[in-house]
Amino acid sequence: MTSAAKRKLEMTLGAAVLLLAVGCLQPPAPIEVTGRTMGTTYSVKFIPPDRDFDAKPLQQEIDKRLVEINQQMSTYIPDSELSRFNQSKAGDWFPVSPQLAEVVQLAKQINHESGGAFDVTVGPLVNLWNFGPDHHPEQVPSDEAIAAALANIGDDKLEVRLDPPALKKSVDGLYVDLSAIAKGYGVDKIAELIAESGRKSYMVEIGGEVRAAGQKPDGSPWRIAIEKPIPGARAIQEVVELSNQSLATSGDYRNFFEVDGQTFSHTIDPKTGRPLAHTLASVSVLHQDCGSADALATTLMVLGPDRGYNWAEEQKLAVLFLIRDKDGPVVRRTSLWPNAGE
Repeated sequence: MTSAAKRKLEMTLGAAVLLLAVGCLQPPAPIEVTGRTMGTTYSVKFIPPDRDFDAKPLQQEIDKRLVEINQQMSTYIPDSELSRFNQSKAGDWFPVSPQLAEVVQLAKQINHESGGAFDVTVGPLVNLWNFGPDHHPEQVPSDEAIAAALANIGDDKLEVRLDPPALKKSVDGLYVDLSAIAKGYGVDKIAELIAESGRKSYMVEIGGEVRAAGQKPDGSPWRIAIEKPIPGARAIQEVVELSNQSLATSGDYRNFFEVDGQTFSHTIDPKTGRPLAHTLASVSVLHQDCGSADALATTLMVLGPDRGYNWAEEQKLAVLFLIRDKDGPVVRRTSLWPNAGE
């Protein structure tokens, strides 16, 4: 072999080794595990420690944790902790898990701070309007039926203690519905599980509620799309970059029914006993934990476009409001929302 040919071979081999080394330095691609929970789907993406990482044991832990949360907080499972409390008589403390007591305490705190806009005892009205586990024909309840349900509703009729964890009701008909906070809480618990496994970069989503940490392999943040509030269609309103934060959205454009041309959304005003009637179509909240973001999004939906915006500013919340208009959604952002000045 001539010296020139030998140098060419060495250069070729050197380039191949360099390419192989660069390829080995590339971080592994995110792993995604998916499943069903809480009547919807979940998705967990995370950066594995290496390309040979087996995600099956971690997914088994995820599913186990979600089953536990459902067994604590679901109104669709007849023997869940919450269902058994709802079926219990008034007067005595009802022992529950620390997790259920923690969620009820957070719900009561947000309800107090918002002047009664997040009342989880609204369950009888949710069922009456056909948005709970007790299915009825899609029809408007009578004024008498709404008044009867309202008699069993009120945050003051529900007590919670943390040590030992227990709930107490003052009327037999009290019925707690945690559907506006449980998914976000579930996101937080799965995020904690992923972090405990040693993963520093991940994204957890349950039914559209999201929490993310760290960054993607290319160094960019996780990007989450917020939908336009358009019934029967899928379109992106804007995209939020999420890192070490949670995002939750509440809207009236997916879960509703119509009677005689009038639309009735699934979010019930606990003061009137009726579905919301204002022009606010969607609320998205950025917060440190997803349980709070989930509850706050519903709270702001109940408060409406004006009271909700003012309260969000007072509470220093990062919120995106999408207000229904004949020419398309009107966007309103609080001062802490990313790109609020645009």
